[in-house]
Amino acid sequence: MPDTYDLIILGSGPGGYVAAIRASQLGLKVAIVERERLGGICLNWGCIPTKALLRTSEIYHYMTHADAYGLKADNVGFDLGKIVDRSRKVAGQLNAGVKGLMKKNKVAVHEGVGTITAPGKLQVKQGDKTVDLEAKNIIVATGARARDLPFAKADGERIWTYRHAMVPKEMPTKLLVIGSGAIGVEFASFYNDMGADVTIVEMLDRILPVEDAEISDFMHKALTKQGIKIVTSAKIEKIQAGAKAATASITGKDGKVETTDYSHVIVAIGIVPNTENIGLEALCVATDRGHIATDGYGATNVPGIWAIGDVTGAPWLAHKARHEGLIAVEKIAGGHPHQMDKANIPGCTYSRPQVASVGMTEAKAREAGYDLKVGKFPFIGNGKAIALGEAEGFVKTVFDAKTGELLGAHMVGAEVTELIQGYVIARQLETTESELMETVFAHPTLSEMMHESVLAAYGRAIHI
Repeated sequence: MPDTYDLIILGSGPGGYVAAIRASQLGLKVAIVERERLGGICLNWGCIPTKALLRTSEIYHYMTHADAYGLKADNVGFDLGKIVDRSRKVAGQLNAGVKGLMKKNKVAVHEGVGTITAPGKLQVKQGDKTVDLEAKNIIVATGARARDLPFAKADGERIWTYRHAMVPKEMPTKLLVIGSGAIGVEFASFYNDMGADVTIVEMLDRILPVEDAEISDFMHKALTKQGIKIVTSAKIEKIQAGAKAATASITGKDGKVETTDYSHVIVAIGIVPNTENIGLEALCVATDRGHIATDGYGATNVPGIWAIGDVTGAPWLAHKARHEGLIAVEKIAGGHPHQMDKANIPGCTYSRPQVASVGMTEAKAREAGYDLKVGKFPFIGNGKAIALGEAEGFVKTVFDAKTGELLGAHMVGAEVTELIQGYVIARQLETTESELMETVFAHPTLSEMMHESVLAAYGRAIHI
């Protein structure tokens, strides 16, 4: 007889395991199915271990620039093996934490490859063992994987995906990063700070293309100043991996082809949803360009089949998956959650400097027909930023001139990935410019720049 549950979740990433916990809290009998490690890609191979690596490169950068703070740090070096080991231990610690949460919340964990065999039925295979599960509702939270270049498959030696880049066998000497989204820029920043000669190649006309144009321009200049070579409006013609190098042929915006040897290549050109071989085709679950189509609550066109996270499309972010999981479970349990509002999902890039944003860019707001009030405030005008030695960056806010609605906020500089949540909350609460102006910001803090940017939009900035 099959094991019977109220809800089965296929995939245990940040969307899946959070949904399982909330479902258990709501009184549902829950099972989660995972083919690799609890926590999914984010916890084991993405968000968390990459931040551990970036923390290492940040500290190394400070050590090599200790003189700027009146300190001495002679003969600074690093042990690559220990750097990687630390990041893996961080991931391992959190993986164990998720296991503990599953046990605490009485969520049944089934290890193996799950396939939906019929509405309400799922089969799990691990080796020679097969387990049949049943539930009225199934949530698909299978995530996504790195997209390969069709003519240059990742081999783990010279051509890397993000997984290979997190556990390098050797430190690259000359690194090519293909793609300048968050993943590409973060790895470029890490390896550049650790001493590699880094080149970023982007097909579009600017790096971080989903960000506000001023942010992209600032980052281009900042990374170039750090020694990173950036080639935009470019096309990769060919990559040939050899024993000691990978040879890349790149067509620049001038149409000329340049062929260069690199010790390693990181391919960061996007993701592919994990929708194959899990039974969706047989059930006629609707997809949109490979991603599962859902309504604002995570429901698909097939009753009882739900989907959340990267498998449903952009933005491919862990916090989006987590929130979608909560909404879907609340709906399944008979609640009345608000539908997902993607306009209020923040985006973060943990490079040096950091980038964070929420809502519309200035260009998108103008395209939508808004009359705008735009404010900007530089880090160099903030006492805390100067004291920290982090005077590089700015905060930008975009308002509807007629209503005072905060349409978008865009930040670049130290710790902006922490600061952005203030603007996210403001948008969620539908805060206007007057309420932000009347809010007291602690001094001295970096957050004062958020206040000053709002004031600047209305010609009232104090410190510039």
